[in-house]
Amino acid sequence: MTIWSYIRTGGRCQRPSVYRHWSPMDRETRLKRLKFRSWHRGTREADLMIGGYFDAHGATWSDADMDWFEVFLEEQDVDIMAWAMGVEPPPTQFDHPVLHGMRKMDFVPVSR
Repeated sequence: MTIWSYIRTGGRCQRPSVYRHWSPMDRETRLKRLKFRSWHRGTREADLMIGGYFDAHGATWSDADMDWFEVFLEEQDVDIMAWAMGVEPPPTQFDHPVLHGMRKMDFVPVSR
């Protein structure tokens, strides 16, 4: 993945001539990042559904599953919840075994 920051010069923004590249994240860092994103969705219901499912299954996912989940997390909470509850059919790119597993989830343990 390539990233760059724009440099302000003379009232114009330009890309720097040298691009920086992300160093690949190790698996543990990537899982921590996904866990945070799963539990900080914006609504408590989405946090419990998505975060709870991630806690139960995320550690067993392949790199390809984590790639899919990262893209999945960019979607709106209401869409994710509708797809996970089977209220709406998911778009083709999100019809994935991870989502199928989320549909089978029947409870999330909640600490009080």
